[in-house]
Amino acid sequence: MRSSVLAPSPVRDGYPPSPDRAVASALPTRLRPADLLRLTDEGAEDVLAGRYDHLLPADGHWPREQRWAARLVADDEVDVWLISWTPDKSTELHDHAGSLGALTVLSGALSEFRWNGRQLRKRTLVAGDQASFPIGWVHDVVRAPAGTEFVGPLDPTLSVHAYSPPLSAMSYYAVTEHGTLRRTQTVLTDQPEGDL
Repeated sequence: MRSSVLAPSPVRDGYPPSPDRAVASALPTRLRPADLLRLTDEGAEDVLAGRYDHLLPADGHWPREQRWAARLVADDEVDVWLISWTPDKSTELHDHAGSLGALTVLSGALSEFRWNGRQLRKRTLVAGDQASFPIGWVHDVVRAPAGTEFVGPLDPTLSVHAYSPPLSAMSYYAVTEHGTLRRTQTVLTDQPEGDL
């Protein structure tokens, strides 16, 4: 028996369905990267407007030793998180299993090290920057070091992340001596960007 995803689609008006429709029906969510970018941007605006003040650290002090996160939105389709970042605490090289992801940097800056199939490529995302992560995206994220060019104050460094469907697992990787990726473990989790 063939899956409905693999079954040929009917021709309408003499034209076959667009390839985008076929790909979209195979994704694990109806949301697209652009939708997740919009959600993280709206989440960042809401944080700045004080709509989530009740979720922020009660004493007004951001943790300095460990990353911190608060779930802003949760439903069957998407999770949206506010994350604070501390120096030298990387997420380790990971993917988001079957979830698409996106982020908006709210303050400070993040360094992302993404596996491009041959090597790790670095980019710095500063306040206002956004990025999306398709399925299979393998990266490590860390707060950008002090002295990063064109970066304002780093305290606190905050970002808003969205995952759809909500995270259920993450795989971790190591770069081998042969320049390939090796999966080291897969964990069930609903926490954003690795263990907090």
